[in-house]
Amino acid sequence: MQQTIRAVIVDDEPLARKGLRIRLEQFEYVDIVAEGTSGREAVEVILAEKPDLVFLDIQMPGMNGFDVLRSLRERAQTMPAVVFVTAYDQYAIRAFDVRALDYLLKPVDEERLKEAMDRISDELNTEKARQYQDRLVQLVSEITGEDCEDILRQLAEGKQPKFDQYPEHLAIKDSGEITRVAMNSIEWIDAAGDYMCIHAGNQTHILRKTMKELEQELNPRIFQRIHRSAIVNLAQVEKLCSRQNGEYHIVLQNGQELKVSRSYKDRIKQLVLGNA
Repeated sequence: MQQTIRAVIVDDEPLARKGLRIRLEQFEYVDIVAEGTSGREAVEVILAEKPDLVFLDIQMPGMNGFDVLRSLRERAQTMPAVVFVTAYDQYAIRAFDVRALDYLLKPVDEERLKEAMDRISDELNTEKARQYQDRLVQLVSEITGEDCEDILRQLAEGKQPKFDQYPEHLAIKDSGEITRVAMNSIEWIDAAGDYMCIHAGNQTHILRKTMKELEQELNPRIFQRIHRSAIVNLAQVEKLCSRQNGEYHIVLQNGQELKVSRSYKDRIKQLVLGNA
């Protein structure tokens, strides 16, 4: 008997999600448990639902499909199987074929979808699953989350995209000890004189460094200045609120509320809406 495959569809285009969902109805063993409308939402949905399979659109505003994979690699205990959905036929076919990873070109063809589902179903129900995971992890290690088309072109040409220059941990010295704080655990940072207060979880670490020096170590795709003395992790932003006096405030997932200065308002609105 065919094992049920719990699936999630991720695409910022409503018609694309609807079209794929309709085409998947022919596969009785596929249970679509959720949909993601953005990269940021996709990460949370996948972490919560723990699906067997994700249909992942590559090109999405703010947080693209490659960014989603990188975030899952850092936060998920196990990676789901992934069928990439892309309009980049020029490079995608070669890039994914050489890694034996499945893909669908937009608009999705029913025959090609059946071929992909037969392949994924076979791999999920056999020892091939571990080998698939290895291939997917290898791809994650190669990607940088930069321009999608450029990444696909480099992968198709057998090149390895350049790694980010930003560290994954921040080293904080205190009383002869060095604490390594994971960058993705940092919620926000504020200045206190000549020191930086690094807020991560329930802990606040004190770092003797200027805001300008610290910014050079932070990935601008993840961390953004919202005030001359405050930086926020965009992945931790729950909502952006406007006040009657024209001021904007950011509310983090932990409930912390931070003021956004006028000079950074437009940039933050653009980034938050892009990740919404």
